[in-house]
Amino acid sequence: MTSSSIDILRLAEILREAALAEIMPRFRNLSAGDIREKTSATDLVTEADEAAERFVAREVRMIAPDALFVGEESVAADPSLLGRLDDADLAVVVDPVDGTANFAAGVPLFAVMAAVVRRGETVGGIIYDPLGDDFMLAEKGAGAVRRTPAGAEAKLNVAASLPLSESVGCVSATYFPPQEKAALLPRLAAVKIFGNYRCAGHEYRLVASGGAQFAAYSKLMPWDHLPGCLITQEAGGHVAKADGTPYTARDRGGIVIAACSAEFWTDARNALFPQ
Repeated sequence: MTSSSIDILRLAEILREAALAEIMPRFRNLSAGDIREKTSATDLVTEADEAAERFVAREVRMIAPDALFVGEESVAADPSLLGRLDDADLAVVVDPVDGTANFAAGVPLFAVMAAVVRRGETVGGIIYDPLGDDFMLAEKGAGAVRRTPAGAEAKLNVAASLPLSESVGCVSATYFPPQEKAALLPRLAAVKIFGNYRCAGHEYRLVASGGAQFAAYSKLMPWDHLPGCLITQEAGGHVAKADGTPYTARDRGGIVIAACSAEFWTDARNALFPQ
């Protein structure tokens, strides 16, 4: 399997190797000095994030030396790197530990994610669960699968559409402006079950595998959303920004909704994010 010159299976294995070498040995084994705040008390980075990203970056340079490497922690150190993604011929975008706050608190709900981007279009996506030791991955136009390290695969399919009142959704309101957040929270009463795992990777896994009808986010950092959005689409779902425009690697603002169908997407958008 290749995503425009990058072996997606090898990239997936690199994420697993990084998790085994740098992430799992540190899980529930971090000292106070291994955890630091970035922008707030809920925006954290750990030694595992940084060590895993260095590991992945080194290995990606070996399999794709001409690709731009965009990691969450690399961008934190050099924000100008993010702008280079927009026009890169080929890029690998990595979130070394998605759900860092969970990881730092010893909560077993975090993921390692990567996307392959060609000229602004996501052509490959991987979400690895270090605790479950399996991948969800997709290539554009080729469907989405859950895959074990041994190579066993099962096709992913999104859930059937339901009325919003019977649906399950994941909604992260953390980064909404205060007025928009205050307006959104009462509207969520229209949803049967909604939650926030503090880990977009697992929320997208839930949508792509039929466990929820939708997920919605603001603060559209590419490492958080490119893999999951592609996997959701390739599993039969519908993804777009709340204004109806496609979500791409060039988007940084707005709201993205990943849903089990275009019909359900419209119902969720109209009820929760009326334009």
